[in-house]
Amino acid sequence: MAETARSAFDAMDSMYRYQRYFYDATRKYYLLGRDRLIEQMAITPGDDIAEIGCGTGRNLILLAQKYPHARFYGLDASAEMLRTARENSTGLTNISFEHALADEFDHRSTFGLDKPLDAVFFSYSISMIPPWRESIHRALDNLKPGGTMYIVDFYDQKDLPAWFRTLLQTWLRKFHVQFWSELIPFLFDLDRRSVGVLEINAVARRYAFIASFKKNLPIK
Repeated sequence: MAETARSAFDAMDSMYRYQRYFYDATRKYYLLGRDRLIEQMAITPGDDIAEIGCGTGRNLILLAQKYPHARFYGLDASAEMLRTARENSTGLTNISFEHALADEFDHRSTFGLDKPLDAVFFSYSISMIPPWRESIHRALDNLKPGGTMYIVDFYDQKDLPAWFRTLLQTWLRKFHVQFWSELIPFLFDLDRRSVGVLEINAVARRYAFIASFKKNLPIK
């Protein structure tokens, strides 16, 4: 295994070795928009859907329960978080988890699929992935034409008081959350280059955003 990959795995395990026990109980208060994303995802029987940076598997478990005839896959850099995900998903036969990096996964070798994914999503993981551009490209490479990539994450909080914005961002950086100022322009640039069609909606006065990016079909 490459040294950079090993360092990333070790860093995530160090961060979440103990957090995994109380992660979901605390994050529900400030990871806003996750349930709204789950509600708006268009999923049909037989679909293959992957979450990039799935953590404890909270989102995938809800989806797997809601759509028993679709198949769900999660990947995460933290083996510790995946231990919790597997424990929490006991009894669900339409969900599986793999230890992998967001910028290196492949639907064939990581999940054993012979066709690209129908949908991929990032739920508050992009802000914790240093190679976020490469991870988005990787997600799109593993997404079928006509499939959708979803992202829910922190926005710029411009409609919230300045003191709150400063306090929030300072606090979140203690948890290695980064506010990638280039992220939204990057997504719009993919739209401009006809890679896909982008739609972005703000959540809670721009506290967070939900983006859907439908990958374009090949030009015939």
